[in-house]
Amino acid sequence: MKKALYIVFAFILFNCEDVIDLKVPTSDPKLVIEASLNWFEGTDGSEQQIKLTLSAPFFDQEVPPANNATVLVEDTNNNIFEFVEEENTGIYKTNTFIPQINQEYTLTIIYQEQTYIGTEVLTTVTPIDYIEQNNEGGFSGEDIELKAFYTDPANIDNYYFFEFISDIPQIPVLEVYDDEFTDGNQIFAFYSEEDLEAGNLVTINNYGISQQFYQFMDLLLQQTSDGGGGPFQTQPATVRGNCINITNPENFPLGYFRVSQAYQFTYIVE
Repeated sequence: MKKALYIVFAFILFNCEDVIDLKVPTSDPKLVIEASLNWFEGTDGSEQQIKLTLSAPFFDQEVPPANNATVLVEDTNNNIFEFVEEENTGIYKTNTFIPQINQEYTLTIIYQEQTYIGTEVLTTVTPIDYIEQNNEGGFSGEDIELKAFYTDPANIDNYYFFEFISDIPQIPVLEVYDDEFTDGNQIFAFYSEEDLEAGNLVTINNYGISQQFYQFMDLLLQQTSDGGGGPFQTQPATVRGNCINITNPENFPLGYFRVSQAYQFTYIVE
């Protein structure tokens, strides 16, 4: 009986080399808009860039750029800022942008005879007060945790977008917060990474965002968090941003147009 089992097992091992052609659902490529205009403290905010790409099949290694688009941003004072593509990268730049708190801006993109638009207001944000480090965090009690404290303005609805970027080879950590239960108090954004060590550099960017972007990013982060399922499981619904296609509404773009005041804090882990 054991001999028979060994023969069956060997047959399975040496006869499972056929290539399986997986059929992954495909669709027409969509325009992907990465338009985050950030006015960092200490700069005049004139230099900005917008990245345009096309959605690609899941197993493709490269993301194709969207070339030869017309990209304009206009404010309510009739200032028009033209973004010019850098070679054929899909990255469009300007050095004439004029940031103004509470100013409304309209993004217009003309690509392949279709027009996409999005509107946002440049939202203010409070700076980071200080960083608190805990060397006994995580499940193991040995991970380094950082808390970025900031003071929320009272009696105003505020929404925050934090970006934590370390010099270790990890994907940046993104978090969004609102002040529904912390209005007017000093609160903190939280960051933890098990590979973080003394001497590592962590750059913390804090952006002021609209309620609409907060809801968009909160849903997006939920869908991309750990345990969200693999490519062969049922995928979550497409998260739409604030840009629309006014030529063909059914061919809606992906991504978002955001305009933010921003502060950057650099911290060296102790």
